[in-house]
Amino acid sequence: MTPERPRRADATDAEVETAKGAVSRAEEPSALADPGSAPLYAALDLGTNSCRMLIAQPKGSQFSIVDSFSKTVQLGVGLEATGRLSRASMGRTIQALRICEKKLDRHGVTRMRLVATEACRRARNAREFIRQVRRETGLSLEIIAPEEEARLAVISCAPLVSPTTEQLLVVDIGGGSTELVWIDLSAVAPGERPKAIMRLHMGFDAQGEGAVARVVDWISVPLGVATLKDQFIDVDDDAARFALMSWFFEENLASFSPYNAQNARDGFQIIGTSGTVTTVAASFLNLKRYDRTKVDGLQMTSDQIDLVIREYLALGPEGRRTDPRIGRDRHALIMSGAAILQALMRIWPTDRLSVADRGLREGLLYAQMSVDGVLEDGPYT
Repeated sequence: MTPERPRRADATDAEVETAKGAVSRAEEPSALADPGSAPLYAALDLGTNSCRMLIAQPKGSQFSIVDSFSKTVQLGVGLEATGRLSRASMGRTIQALRICEKKLDRHGVTRMRLVATEACRRARNAREFIRQVRRETGLSLEIIAPEEEARLAVISCAPLVSPTTEQLLVVDIGGGSTELVWIDLSAVAPGERPKAIMRLHMGFDAQGEGAVARVVDWISVPLGVATLKDQFIDVDDDAARFALMSWFFEENLASFSPYNAQNARDGFQIIGTSGTVTTVAASFLNLKRYDRTKVDGLQMTSDQIDLVIREYLALGPEGRRTDPRIGRDRHALIMSGAAILQALMRIWPTDRLSVADRGLREGLLYAQMSVDGVLEDGPYT
């Protein structure tokens, strides 16, 4: 598989079909709705490894979280070998989606986007799975293209963009793929840079009027924490496997146009959004219990990141499994994610990473709310 840069529609054909005669949730009356309050929005991200959902309410130029859900479902287990979603992984995922459906129903959510990413993009039986989900849960999933996944990750990080940033790299390390977007903000006034990022919800090329954030290049590498781990599962030595994963990921970035560019350190910012990045941050802070308020927006130096990764290697597989800072759901995938992160920090001109505990779900919420014009500073057009 090669990295993708599709310039097509955001949702693949047929995956957004609605059953004939079905009533969409947007048309159902809400028993819990408060006519005097802002409407509720939902965003669901079904990835290769996890199923995650947020329910939120617009509040000023941001939103407040009303409810959330996160479950490791391992939808992509076995996909690398068979090209298909297994019956067991689909069953686990549908169980998680049933919980999401109940939350949506209980809160009376009327505006939502429910999306699936790399595992469903690649699986030969993805359409069958989408139909089964709709039949058994009533939920209609979209399989979105890599460009939209990258774009949504970018706009979710807009609040973390520094006014001094002229060149921005946003990295979203997923379970099945990693999206990188390089953005030139040098022509945008410092105070307008976050807003210019938000305008990208309309597309990397269609940005509307006003200050323009120019997308220099973007890439979707079909290697995430689960798929990269599967590539080297037959390598027994822990340190050798890590080194090979980091090298292999870097090899897959060769076609990314800023890869070999000479860029000054001043004015350059990398924002990393993923479970890998937040886990590394939590480990650096020595958090036995995860605290988003301490992690989101944290700045880490490359030396601090390397120190954490060396600690992971020293722990070995068993030590990582029992380390409370990593967690039992992530210990098997943390080294493949760390290999991606180390490669990125090695090849670009910065000694600092901004940690984002946000991503596709937040991007989906921002995009929906911006289109509806319910954000204080929106719509971003």
